[in-house]
Amino acid sequence: MRLAPHKTSLPPVCDDARQIHSGCCSRRSFLGGLAAFGAGTLGTSRGAWAQAPAGEKPFRIDVHHHLSSPGFIAEIAGRRTGQVPLMKWTVSKSIDDMDQGGVATSMLSISEPGVFFGNYDGARALARECNDFGAKIIADHPGRFGVFAIVPMPDVDSTLKEIAYALDTLKVDGICMMTDYQGKFLGDAAFTPIMEELNRRKAVVFTHPNRNDCCRNLIPDVPEPIIELGTDTARTIASLLFSGTVAKFPDIQWIFSHAGGTAPGLMQRFNAYFDQRKDLQPRLPEGPAHYMQRFCYDTASATTVYPLAALTKIVKPSQILFGTDSPFGTPKDAAAGLRNTGMFNAEDLQAIERGNAARIMPRYRT
Repeated sequence: MRLAPHKTSLPPVCDDARQIHSGCCSRRSFLGGLAAFGAGTLGTSRGAWAQAPAGEKPFRIDVHHHLSSPGFIAEIAGRRTGQVPLMKWTVSKSIDDMDQGGVATSMLSISEPGVFFGNYDGARALARECNDFGAKIIADHPGRFGVFAIVPMPDVDSTLKEIAYALDTLKVDGICMMTDYQGKFLGDAAFTPIMEELNRRKAVVFTHPNRNDCCRNLIPDVPEPIIELGTDTARTIASLLFSGTVAKFPDIQWIFSHAGGTAPGLMQRFNAYFDQRKDLQPRLPEGPAHYMQRFCYDTASATTVYPLAALTKIVKPSQILFGTDSPFGTPKDAAAGLRNTGMFNAEDLQAIERGNAARIMPRYRT
């Protein structure tokens, strides 16, 4: 596939949330900067097609769209995470952005840092509050939202209970997990009971990267999210692969954020390591690439040729899902960015923007 020429530049990035008001950068450029907030729209293209034509109903499904419950806002505000867009999030703002970008339905999920802050009871209560809040949004706005329910990992017993509550009582669309919990990635043996249950249910599992405790403040003037979010996604993918979790539990439908982070760029190393370690081969009978090709990947902060070139060497468009990282990015900009790459024909775009998500979540097929 030949890649169309593409130019991009990064928006200014403020060093601190307070600089929004000090003249360091505009609100638009601040929201476009990934640095202070742990997510963003690096390389987002503007000026191309974005909004649905007049009279055309929104049709896209956004699988990477964040909500903020009152309890979650209080938690991140108290911890001074700097995630101002999450603190200012409202349902009405989400709907406005969705309408401008031709999005029919957004899958709501909690962003990093998730709900676990070292206390199991606190994580359990916050997860329940977030999930009930999401379910009320669905009820109040029929057809506009779905939910990937957050779980109180690493508490295994409470996570199993929340999975049952979310899927059986709230009837949500899937489960949301962070990529690591206290240094344990998702393929860790401690989480095997969770994977068994998700596999039994053939659940959709959306993962969101974390800022790993291992790697904070490593590079001066480069905030952790710039590198760490993509890298932590690669770490958890490697954990799922080389632990044998993905082969052992094949009925979990994984969705990885940001086009898989840095994992696609590590494909050669994954393959080489697998070939060298004959003892690993029983865990991955088909090899790493086979399982990587079965995962789904969203386009949040990945709507330029740079991340998509690597990803599309591994997977077909059928495994790519439209994601915006709202409220850090917008559906309008995400849709424009995908078109500006010149990488996808009309059929591929239709699949990415709706069809693929509808395939793994059948309630959205109509």
